[in-house]
Amino acid sequence: MRMRRLAYRVLDEQGIRQIHAASLEILQRTGNEFQDPGALELLAKAGCKIDGRRVRIPEKLVARALESAPPSVTLYSRDGCEAMVLEGSRTYNGTGSDCPFTIDVQTGLRRETVKQDVIALARLVDGLPNLDFVMCMAIAKDVPRHASYVHQFAAMAAGTTKPLVYTAANLADQVAIHRIASAVAGGDEALAERPFLLLYAEPIPPLLHTRMGMEKLLYCARHGIPVTYPTGAMAGATAPVTLAGALAMGNAECLAGLVAHQLAAPGAPFVYGGNTTAMDMRTGSFTYASPEFHLCFSAYADLAHHYCLPVWALAGASDAKTVDAQAGAEAAMQILMAELSGAQLIHDMGYLDSGLCSSPEMIVLADELASMARYISRGIEINDRTLALDVIDQVGPTGNYLIHEHTLANFREEIWFPDSIFRGTYSSWKEAGARDIRAALLAKARRILDEHEVPPLPVDVQAAIAAVLADYDAATPT
Repeated sequence: MRMRRLAYRVLDEQGIRQIHAASLEILQRTGNEFQDPGALELLAKAGCKIDGRRVRIPEKLVARALESAPPSVTLYSRDGCEAMVLEGSRTYNGTGSDCPFTIDVQTGLRRETVKQDVIALARLVDGLPNLDFVMCMAIAKDVPRHASYVHQFAAMAAGTTKPLVYTAANLADQVAIHRIASAVAGGDEALAERPFLLLYAEPIPPLLHTRMGMEKLLYCARHGIPVTYPTGAMAGATAPVTLAGALAMGNAECLAGLVAHQLAAPGAPFVYGGNTTAMDMRTGSFTYASPEFHLCFSAYADLAHHYCLPVWALAGASDAKTVDAQAGAEAAMQILMAELSGAQLIHDMGYLDSGLCSSPEMIVLADELASMARYISRGIEINDRTLALDVIDQVGPTGNYLIHEHTLANFREEIWFPDSIFRGTYSSWKEAGARDIRAALLAKARRILDEHEVPPLPVDVQAAIAAVLADYDAATPT
């Protein structure tokens, strides 16, 4: 049998060595700034050179952190079942976070977001087969501002059983979210054994690690909560305009975070990665669909595979303002690149307007494109069954394969079937209402939200979450 998964690489082995060596030089010569006293203490005790808040990290600590970080991170469903094993070339897709606007699923119009949008969009993802995890996709603007991240986490936990990737503003948010997650999982120990959540935190380029970011990162390390810590550098603005330089710096930032994380708790689960894009020099905007962004994601995947670490990536997002030809073209290219790169945790599916707007239609389209990309990446299986020499001999010249039992036995596995993409004749399309792809996607989103049910959390868990939210709403903002 011959089965070869298709793969796409940006960096060859020499390129990987060059980027890694450049990152080590940045860590040792230029250094990173750390604002958190706890992180500074850890790094000083480990042998880093400290000059105020500037930290220079020796190569041996990077090697030690890469050795201690686990090569695989497992995330579970809300009810404790294994859901995602982040390792090797396994890929998983999910949405993004913190959009201030959304496309209303009923009116099709753009509006500001509220907490109910987080629940609804989580439930939509829960009903889609090719999206594997949930991020909030909306800012809860109708709750106390200082508590929005905590409410968003609670809303996601209510809206889906799939794993959650979340954001938090500060350590207080993180502690409250941990309390909610522990209530859902059945206690702190149960949560650490079967985590259904992963923190998204990030350094601030160039080469800055804030107190809030480090406090969250180190808290999660000590409590067994998986984290990812990708840089958000813009080539030409907060990183060198050359992609090699931007990658080297972004890699140095992520590795610096990894060192601190592993010093806090060796072996704690960590997902490597970077969000390195290019600033649009005409508008100054952070571009989500630029070729530079997705070249860099694939390059980070190459580095992660070299380091034997799980990797964070992005796909299925668009700088377009609505679900149009631009959105479809950008999303399709990104999703296929991410899938073929073997990036394990692929987020932001469903973003429009450079991450400012979530879209139910775009989420449904991303789900279908992810299905297509997964089919492509699996390659072509070659063995006696698939070569079908006996079948070819039986049918012979001028025969018909449609009625052969081999076709009946294999067509569901061998042939990819779309759901929202229309393949019928022009006349059948006209008879069905001549609707465009956006109308079909919106109809599917409405159908899922009307029909798909997510098992409710137990009553005692709901009460525990409500108590955490009430306490946090009343707390003095930090």
